[in-house]
Amino acid sequence: MNKAWTGVEQAPQGTFKNKLYGLGLKLLARVKPSEIFLKSITKEVSEVEIVYPTSLNARLVRRRLRHIASRGCIIHKKYFYVSASLVPLTTAFAVLPLPNIPFFWVLFRTYSHWRALQGSERLLSLVSDGSVVQKTTPADDSKTNNEKKRLKSNEENKQLTPTWVLQPSEFLDKLYQQIDPKQGLSQQAISNICDAYDLHKVDVLKFRNSL
Repeated sequence: MNKAWTGVEQAPQGTFKNKLYGLGLKLLARVKPSEIFLKSITKEVSEVEIVYPTSLNARLVRRRLRHIASRGCIIHKKYFYVSASLVPLTTAFAVLPLPNIPFFWVLFRTYSHWRALQGSERLLSLVSDGSVVQKTTPADDSKTNNEKKRLKSNEENKQLTPTWVLQPSEFLDKLYQQIDPKQGLSQQAISNICDAYDLHKVDVLKFRNSL
């Protein structure tokens, strides 16, 4: 699939394949930033650090993140099954002497929704009440009793470590106070945030406009 997409991408300007590539980019641009965010959360993620303006209530921030995760579980589970059910139907287009764009698109959306669903479930488990990191260290008989006690103590401390960290930020609070009730954050403020936290400005603006 990647090879086929690369071939379409490298097609000469004005050709049919080049137009298909442009259509593909337009379709990809319609993918919501929240989906991209949830897809980035893999099962290897063991901790979530939430940076927020100091003037906001920490409980409200966490509740909002939990809402994003729970809503993602519902939405992406629904669309995963819908997309998966369309895959067999789009295989019928394979008889046409053209690239089976509907099949590849539906297949991509099925995989994308599945990844977003996995990320939503992982995020929800990390920010849920009572969620803690649980790690175990294999025993080693060659260690002394003191070493074993020290390792056991460290392991118990790790087990009490929360999987979410709330980090208030004065920098974000200053920008938050400048929000226009009608326009929201200015593009300059968003640029400053993106520069400070290494974020992609286009995706952030896209997310703001989708709200």
